[in-house]
Amino acid sequence: MPRANLDEPPSPSPAQPPPASDPKSPATGKPVEKPRASKFRAQKAPITLTAPAVERLRALQTSPTDPRLIRISVRNKGCAGMSYHLEYVKPEEAGKFDERIQQDDVTVLIDSKALFSIIGSEMDWKEDRLSAKFVFNNPLAVSCGCGESFAVK
Repeated sequence: MPRANLDEPPSPSPAQPPPASDPKSPATGKPVEKPRASKFRAQKAPITLTAPAVERLRALQTSPTDPRLIRISVRNKGCAGMSYHLEYVKPEEAGKFDERIQQDDVTVLIDSKALFSIIGSEMDWKEDRLSAKFVFNNPLAVSCGCGESFAVK
């Protein structure tokens, strides 16, 4: 049996490629991280507006002397616990974390605290002989007996 010489370093075998070195930054000498591949998907709006709701919102918002937006929020009220609340807001008074929804040249704000209880809803405008109001069709909501408030499933 031939004896290996322990004083000499082992020679690399021709079948194995040399180990790959990570690319290093010339400035710092640290390994450079590759940017992660990100896949952007179009975000679905938290709330959709029906055509009658867009028409009514457009009529409420078109004032050249006093431009206003409508903010949707949720308040504690009623036997189920929550109810929708709409208020006028000047564009410069919009909250830092309010969600801005734009659909058919109409802009609506959603209060950040109400976002999770409104997400996936549809806002509609209903008129009958006795009343005219915005109606929210919310798949996450369970209505109370009186119909004035809701709770999230």
